[in-house]
Amino acid sequence: MADDELLGTGNAGQETDVERARIAHELIAAVRGLPPSDVPAALCRACVTLLPVASGLSVSVLGDGTEMGVVLCASDDVAARLAEVQYTLGEGTCMEAVRLRAPVFATDLTRMPDSRRWPLFAAQAARSGAEAAFSLPLTGAGRALGTLDLYRGTPGRLSRGEVRTALLVAEAVTLTVIALDHASPAPEGVLTWLAGAESDREEVHQATGMIMVWLGVSAEEALLRVRARAFAEGRTSVEIARAIIDRTMDLRDD
Repeated sequence: MADDELLGTGNAGQETDVERARIAHELIAAVRGLPPSDVPAALCRACVTLLPVASGLSVSVLGDGTEMGVVLCASDDVAARLAEVQYTLGEGTCMEAVRLRAPVFATDLTRMPDSRRWPLFAAQAARSGAEAAFSLPLTGAGRALGTLDLYRGTPGRLSRGEVRTALLVAEAVTLTVIALDHASPAPEGVLTWLAGAESDREEVHQATGMIMVWLGVSAEEALLRVRARAFAEGRTSVEIARAIIDRTMDLRDD
């Protein structure tokens, strides 16, 4: 079902507009006046309040021209782990939502068809304590800017009303980022408050470059080697990258 059908027309559309305004107001109010370093956590807390149906959630932002995401904020360790696992494996609901620029829901990661659609992610998610995952793209300027990712500890669908609220929260998260960007006096805009998280992702790029030099391989193959080692050791790509940069791990031994 299309997003506009879920958000309604006529009287239902008016109700949606009221809820849209309320959600946007709450998110903007949650981050207004905060120093950049405090914005992600405040945004996450507001989303958790607006989406009690979820056991936890995270917000990720994509780098320009790449599928490597930055975990902007996460409500708990499980949510953070699920986001990192997907970028490590290159599969999962958030990766699919970015590709399709549409919501992608996995209502039971312990059973087919979800476990067959994303076998590696499904196994890792279940091991982490998540049996259902719901990813909604943050879209702007004709492309996916990132995702809002929810998880639940038990299988199950979202109701029509819960889907509508989740869509509106994803829309408001996007608008909040854009509003902050336009209001920021810094030339870099609001993305300055991604600096800390982006530095983590830069470590993956740095490690990838080192592997390219060491092994004479392409950037794509170097990244695949990082992901493969991360999966084999049950760690994230960022953790492997840091070990490579610190010279405590050498993939030339593989």
